[in-house]
Amino acid sequence: MVRNAGETACATVLTCFLLTSGVYGQSQSGLDLSAIDKSADPCKNFYQYACGGWLKANPIPPDEASWGRFDVLFESNQKILRSILEDSAAHMERSSTDQKVGGFYQSCMAEDEIQKLGATPLRPELERIAAIATRGDLLKEIARLHALQVQVFFDFSASPDPDNARRNIANLDQGGLGLPEKDFYFRPDARSEEIRQKYVAHIGKMLQLSGTAPPVAVKQAAEIMRIETALAKGSLDITSRRNPKLLVHRMSVSQIDSEWPAFSFREYFRAVQAPAFSALNVSVPSFQKSLNEVLANEALANLKAYLAWHFISASARLLTQSFVDENFDFYSRTLTGASQLRPRWKRCVSAVDDELGEALGRLFVERTNAQEGKARTLQIVAAIEEQMKRDINSIAWMSPATKKRAQVKLAAVTRKIGFPDHWRDYSSVKIAGSDYFGNWYRANQFESRRDMAKIGQLVDRNEWEMTPPTVNAYYSPTENNINFPAGILRPPFYSNDARDAVNYGAVGSVIGHELTHGFDDEGRQFDADGNLKDWWLKSDRDRFVKLADCFVNQYGGYSPVPGAEINGRLTLGENTADNGGIRLAYLALLDDLGAKSIPLGEKQDNFTQAQQFFLGFAQVWCENERPEAARLQVETDPHAAAEFRVDGTVSNMPEFSQAFSCKAGDKMVAVKACRVW
Repeated sequence: MVRNAGETACATVLTCFLLTSGVYGQSQSGLDLSAIDKSADPCKNFYQYACGGWLKANPIPPDEASWGRFDVLFESNQKILRSILEDSAAHMERSSTDQKVGGFYQSCMAEDEIQKLGATPLRPELERIAAIATRGDLLKEIARLHALQVQVFFDFSASPDPDNARRNIANLDQGGLGLPEKDFYFRPDARSEEIRQKYVAHIGKMLQLSGTAPPVAVKQAAEIMRIETALAKGSLDITSRRNPKLLVHRMSVSQIDSEWPAFSFREYFRAVQAPAFSALNVSVPSFQKSLNEVLANEALANLKAYLAWHFISASARLLTQSFVDENFDFYSRTLTGASQLRPRWKRCVSAVDDELGEALGRLFVERTNAQEGKARTLQIVAAIEEQMKRDINSIAWMSPATKKRAQVKLAAVTRKIGFPDHWRDYSSVKIAGSDYFGNWYRANQFESRRDMAKIGQLVDRNEWEMTPPTVNAYYSPTENNINFPAGILRPPFYSNDARDAVNYGAVGSVIGHELTHGFDDEGRQFDADGNLKDWWLKSDRDRFVKLADCFVNQYGGYSPVPGAEINGRLTLGENTADNGGIRLAYLALLDDLGAKSIPLGEKQDNFTQAQQFFLGFAQVWCENERPEAARLQVETDPHAAAEFRVDGTVSNMPEFSQAFSCKAGDKMVAVKACRVW
């Protein structure tokens, strides 16, 4: 998945396998032989050995922050989607789906029309904000912006009840920040201070583009930054948010209105047309306290400026080139190092995927015949689940009682592969071919209404959190399921023409990764039905934490760019899953080869089966990354940099050392190998 600043990779409840992609020159085995750097020693730097040729031949395009094997797969999928959308736009009379996706794409591509409109699409909402005269008016406008999915001040949504994951509950959470994460507002280093200064300048420029006089815009930008800093102070940091128990605080509606009286949440819930409820989950009470102080003490004029800024920022991609360029300059150039805006067709394809994802995804599935990869992937899933079952039984550190519960949870894991069984109905979304701004916000309103309607209802566990063309995968702890969109079931992750060793190393490791998430430091806190429930004996928890700390220390010693070390706590779940997933996939391969009477030493392309497996794993991670993007990843991403996801993982596996004849003292042979699963 392309990591662009300002884009959310995954919902909070999901643990994703973030990916970025590449040119796939398939050989007899399915490996990309041109990617291999034979001048490198696999025992000293396996990432360079597996990917060095690819890294040299594939510099980062100017419109990207990073460029890897999966960026290219993403781009390949985008080209398919572009073809679909252009065909739909030319034949909108053919079906309602063609009218929706084709009309939306056409409206986005109508750049001349968008330029003529200037800032006028902003006017009605900015005039409503300017007309706010009372705190009651402010509440109504916050509710209105939330219905447009402009997340001012806080977040309100439906989510599975932590105590009863089969039913949705109302959830109140922190939000309302324009920088990527809480710590961006407080880090004292020079780079962070520079980002804050550029952010304030960016706010001022965007306000001016929308019609605010320069001196007023400069003053308002400073006030907005002060408000956001106050909200950030009460927010929970990104690492702490990985502990689900810190995000559960059941309260009644009367309690929250009594506790934080500056804002009537009871009135707000009515304004957003949420179904009636008496209790909800408040994820971060300290944030609500900070919010209450802001709303109680801040001048109304400053609060209005804050609302206007966030509406303008949320709308920037829908407006003229001056808005688009200014938005790109801060969120991409400054934060990620990208030097050039992506072509408009790519941005428009992504926009349709964002807003009408399952309608477009249905056409993608038909075009790519995604059913073929689904059947074989399910076979690999079953093989890896069997290895997890054996692994749980064999590990020495877990007690028999907890092993039994772990087996119950594993048996309850469900699988969603490729695409939904039932497609979302977008018939109520009005799409006008000449109204990109309106189309976007009407689609947002549709999603907001759909989300509000879930409160109090049973969770639809057949619903997907990613669209079918997405190059990614995820595990949902509250639903206890693994999810693999059709977009990832293509080379280099999976190919019908590749040898089993390569497929197990690539997609098999991803499957094992997602399965292991159910038993990492976060996922293990949820039971078989997805409830946040402590089902471990204390002795097991203590031993798990001690073993997991090995990964914290190992990955905390890696630095992708000078002065920026990986946060071992933030990345713990992903590192645990990487290490556990590849082990499960390798064991499944051994069984597969044994059943087919294929010797582990049998070669294709001059590599043994074991070597093919590890190269298949490593080559999906070949990636060049700009220093700015690498730094942003360290600060905000629960995934380690690609190089360390490869080298850190294989260094813990004696099977890797055996495959490449590595010796004690080699860099790829850990002095003390880390292992949980």
